[in-house]
Amino acid sequence: MSTSQNQQIQILKAASSKINEVDFDNVTFGSVFTDHLFECDYIQGAWQTPTIKPYAPFLLDPSARVFHYGQAVFEGMKAYKDTNDSIWLFRPDENYKRFNKSAVRMAMPEVPETIFMEGLNELLKLDQAWIKKGLGNSLYIRPFMIATGSGVMASPSDNYKFMILLSPAKAYYSGEVKVLIAEHYSRAANGGIGAAKAAGNYAAQFYPTSLANQAGFQQVIWTDDATHTMLEEAGTMNVFFRINDTLFTAPTSERILDGITRKSLIEIAQKEGIAVSVRPVLVSELVAAAKDGSLKEIFGAGTAAVVNPIAGFSYQEVYYELPKTENSYASLLKEKLTNIQNKLAEDSFGWTVKV
Repeated sequence: MSTSQNQQIQILKAASSKINEVDFDNVTFGSVFTDHLFECDYIQGAWQTPTIKPYAPFLLDPSARVFHYGQAVFEGMKAYKDTNDSIWLFRPDENYKRFNKSAVRMAMPEVPETIFMEGLNELLKLDQAWIKKGLGNSLYIRPFMIATGSGVMASPSDNYKFMILLSPAKAYYSGEVKVLIAEHYSRAANGGIGAAKAAGNYAAQFYPTSLANQAGFQQVIWTDDATHTMLEEAGTMNVFFRINDTLFTAPTSERILDGITRKSLIEIAQKEGIAVSVRPVLVSELVAAAKDGSLKEIFGAGTAAVVNPIAGFSYQEVYYELPKTENSYASLLKEKLTNIQNKLAEDSFGWTVKV
């Protein structure tokens, strides 16, 4: 292991790489990690020296607040390599802003931009061999922060650990997705933490999603907590509905995550001349559109899958199959966005940032 100093980031290099042990053609999403990780501790009101070091487990006190009160936030983003071996990020400023918005909501310290961005850039440069070229290949990036202060008193921690992990990823395909519209469970509530990427949001989805799985569905479309009449998100993704030739999606709120893929697809759709309506979408509207044939598509949007088409939905024990649509908006928008991300098309929006 060698040690060097770069832009006040301490870099401890792994003695050897495990990259040759990885089957990049068959890697399971989020299961394999690169040789190094980035970490920086926040102790008693001050950020410490950031470090890049070999990927390895670390110790925490059993009374660390993250275990007892759930102070944990994260982000999801990707890096891409173009045909010239240059590395690109997609709208990293949006991930950075959302990360700190989540941190504030969870009473955690904001991470300085220099630590977040410079740490990420140096980590990507060090493990750049893990980023494979070609459409469908990427490096998934997981920045996260946890409360590490000890003690089981019910109050915010005084110490935190910010880390960045890297994981090689192939094109995400989950097969045909059938969804169940939630009639009882909710993803989030007004005044809650639905707009934050807090770890507990995702844990709370596992149980109702498992019930949907047992009933033969892959995901849940969440509805609002008060009336269960408004459609909000699909699983862990934002969701779009195509009725005739208009795309509908719910507005962001305290309950709905401000998805970066979501906002990008909206801008691309508008540029392509597709009508987009950002407003609350009622379950009754969706059912009526399915019955009269005007419902053409439903698809989720998020970092991992980019766009995930939905084959059909169930509501009140009635299943509605969607038509097989040629030249779907889902495929068009996914192609446009992934071409920008992979530098295969002009980025007229200025979204891509070179590392």
